Amino acid sequence: MIFIDACFRKPTPYTPIWLMRQAGRYLTEYKATRAQAGSFLDLCKNVELATEVTLQPVEILDVDAAILFSDILVVPLEMGLGLEFVAGEGPKFKQTIATQNDVDSLKSGAFKNLEYVYDTLSMLRQKLPKDKALIGFCGSPWTLATYMIEGEGSKTYAKSKKMLYSNPTLLHSLLSKINDELKGYLARQIESGANAVQIFDSWAGALECSAYFEFSWRYMQDIAQFLKNKYPHIPVMLFPKGIAGFLDHIDGVFDVFGVDWSTPMELAKQKLGHKYVLQGNLEPARLYDRDSMIGGIEAILRVMGKESGHIFNLGHGMLPDLPRQNAIDLIQIVRERTKR
Repeated sequence: MIFIDACFRKPTPYTPIWLMRQAGRYLTEYKATRAQAGSFLDLCKNVELATEVTLQPVEILDVDAAILFSDILVVPLEMGLGLEFVAGEGPKFKQTIATQNDVDSLKSGAFKNLEYVYDTLSMLRQKLPKDKALIGFCGSPWTLATYMIEGEGSKTYAKSKKMLYSNPTLLHSLLSKINDELKGYLARQIESGANAVQIFDSWAGALECSAYFEFSWRYMQDIAQFLKNKYPHIPVMLFPKGIAGFLDHIDGVFDVFGVDWSTPMELAKQKLGHKYVLQGNLEPARLYDRDSMIGGIEAILRVMGKESGHIFNLGHGMLPDLPRQNAIDLIQIVRERTKR
């Protein structure tokens, strides 16, 4: 698989490319399947339909890797927090975590209840072409904890940060419990057919440097170390969003570092390119305009060139109203311009 070879810096015929949120509302096919499922959570839990929407961008865009269609919040859902997706507002939990009793009441071994995820991965690996990689994923412990404490997405993370500074022991207790679930969850994903896994630290940028490495990075590293010990042949990819200022401190056992669009690629290459394969980092909004998209591609390739050590991707996820033809063209342009 070209994508897996690239994760380990092996020679590839071109720079492989996939897109975060490559299954989504910019595809009419996705919208039709989503309507058929009923709700977003129903789509995540329907093995055949989740398989269908995972395969759509592979068939339509010809990306080099499929990423499981699911949601990072299915883990806290199975840990016992009722979850609903409110139209126009996003995910909301019916209960939140505020005390040690709340943490203690969370179910242990919740990853065993995510059979719908593992069944989807098994079906995907059977249906995917042999040369296309299958990526599993989870949210980072810190990102999941913020949702569980705030009850929804947040702009200030006030409750989470209040806990971090006023009761760090409680936050570490919650993070440790989530961490244990994620180890089991990603291990089962790999055993069900995932060829690589990515940990999304969506709210990494909410923290100052010292807090980030104590309350987020150390937990992601613990998961990555566990996986690399158990499955050394499986690439582990970490994507912390919004921490360009912390790159000097990034270290640990993993294979691919996801570079978000706010981090200059030159900086990421200078600080981390000798240690990790870099993935990214086209600003997704450039896809609104073809010339802007091409300019962004050229700027990244001027830095990363055609050598091994790079996987092309967006610097965050596809937006719902991006032109699908530009997404199709993006794949072809990167492929043509990085031919070895």
